[in-house]
Amino acid sequence: MEKLGLIAGNGRFPILFAKGARDNKVPIIAVGIFNETSPEIEQYVEKLYWVGVAQMGKLIKIFKDEHITKAVMAGGLTKTNMFSSWRNLRFLPDLRTINLWYRNVKKRDDHSLLGAVADELLKDGIELQNSTLYVPQLLAQKGILTKKQPTEKEMEDVQIGWPIAKEIARLGIGQCIVIKEKVIVAVEALEGTDEAIRRGGSLGKSDIVVIKVSKHDFDPRFDIPSVGLETIKTLKEASASVLALEAGKTLILDIEETIKAADQANIAIIGL
Repeated sequence: MEKLGLIAGNGRFPILFAKGARDNKVPIIAVGIFNETSPEIEQYVEKLYWVGVAQMGKLIKIFKDEHITKAVMAGGLTKTNMFSSWRNLRFLPDLRTINLWYRNVKKRDDHSLLGAVADELLKDGIELQNSTLYVPQLLAQKGILTKKQPTEKEMEDVQIGWPIAKEIARLGIGQCIVIKEKVIVAVEALEGTDEAIRRGGSLGKSDIVVIKVSKHDFDPRFDIPSVGLETIKTLKEASASVLALEAGKTLILDIEETIKAADQANIAIIGL
């Protein structure tokens, strides 16, 4: 069977994807990102290489040497590092990355950046695939996914907050908001979902409702938002009562364990 390339970011998703591919007997050549990718992924792939976060040229050379024509991008990157005072020394960008960053990317939002990466890969005959290729079972389904049911008041907050969250996502600001009693108390930006939830919990005190959506120009190759056990832990710490997700466009990592943990924390998960 043809080998598949995997560009592995942080979090659990790259590991779960690699497991899914292995279960389907698909050999994976993975490229991990220093200080981002978990070394655990090595257990589930045929080969694992390491590159810096700004070494696009090296990544492409690895795939070409391995005769990779199709690849998947899974997992995120720590976005706050992009404003490090020593970022040029820390990331040691290669020439291809420099050209991509300064010449090909007009905006700095995730969709534009990752789309440019996909285009750059395609120049060398490497086509990015849907990132849920071997893990479709992790996509959130419609309906209430937990035993815990949301209250009528909480559902009102979801209905009010949903179009606001979608607009925030459309503007490229973030994909998560926190609402309580019809008041938006936190909006995700560069800091990521968990920090937005923590801030919302600090301001809302208790029973906050968290809404996480996909982008308006959703691209299943790299735009899929995800939640998991760490999200539930953060929600519990923030005294959240509801997590509303976009069905069919959001991954629930370790889905059975995550839903069980939500029930134990008395948190309702809803797919809309």
